[in-house]
Amino acid sequence: MPSSPGAPSPEELEARIAALRTAVRRAMAAGDRQAARAHRAELRAAEGAWDEAVLGDTALSEPAPDGTAGDTPSGGRSAPPPPARAAVPRGLVPVRERVHQALTLIGAPAAPKLIASVYAAFLPGQLPAARLTSLRRDEERSFRSAPYARPYYLCAALTADLLAPARGLLTVSTWPLEQRISGPLSARTDFLTAAIRIAEHAGRRPDSPDVQRLLWRFAANIPGAATGAVGTVEPGALIAAARAELDVHAETDRRQRRRAADRARAQLDDAGRLFGARLRAMRSATGTTDGEDDR
Repeated sequence: MPSSPGAPSPEELEARIAALRTAVRRAMAAGDRQAARAHRAELRAAEGAWDEAVLGDTALSEPAPDGTAGDTPSGGRSAPPPPARAAVPRGLVPVRERVHQALTLIGAPAAPKLIASVYAAFLPGQLPAARLTSLRRDEERSFRSAPYARPYYLCAALTADLLAPARGLLTVSTWPLEQRISGPLSARTDFLTAAIRIAEHAGRRPDSPDVQRLLWRFAANIPGAATGAVGTVEPGALIAAARAELDVHAETDRRQRRRAADRARAQLDDAGRLFGARLRAMRSATGTTDGEDDR
């Protein structure tokens, strides 16, 4: 959902949120609880601004756990949005924009099924996964015919070894190249990253069956995350378990992605860095048919 004029973009807000989280951890490590509380207050405001920029009226009108409306960066809002804004026809939002909203919330390369599930859990309307199958090809054609004509493109994740498009993984062109690389450990680190992000936003809809199903899908595959009854997940427990495992893999994965990104910058043109290397020579050598890399 487009930001209002002069408002920070979702990407800028994400960078600020990441910096504030680091500041909170550093303050706690130094024993400065007063600074940690101040940074945490700024972090909540930045997260509220992100919710408003990406989720729009859904985030503002969704009841908080205490029964009040969700906070906004301007200091709170107790009334729901005006009826005229709440009644905007949902079908007017293009599929690519809905995918962008879901990917921005996930924060990592994702498969169509996860993108559709996240959209259904947190955003209004539905996003059938089947409609995403040809989206990357359409985006690549658009980019090659008019490079950078759009503010963002939905593009493929790139495999770390061949810099080819990773099957079934979508990313956003405005993400750093390292974030769009998929290396040997990336499937797991991206899964853990997505789990953390989803759990952090689950507080907006704690009683939603769609949100609980989504949290359970993550928790069932993370040791120590499923601490309650089957089918129910406490977001804080999921976040703690995912972060504990992510700490084990993150640095190695980051180095592998960085090396692959450096090769991509040196070897690929602008289109290749977004949509992957063309493997015509490899197909000729192995006898692969021409259509197999049109993923």
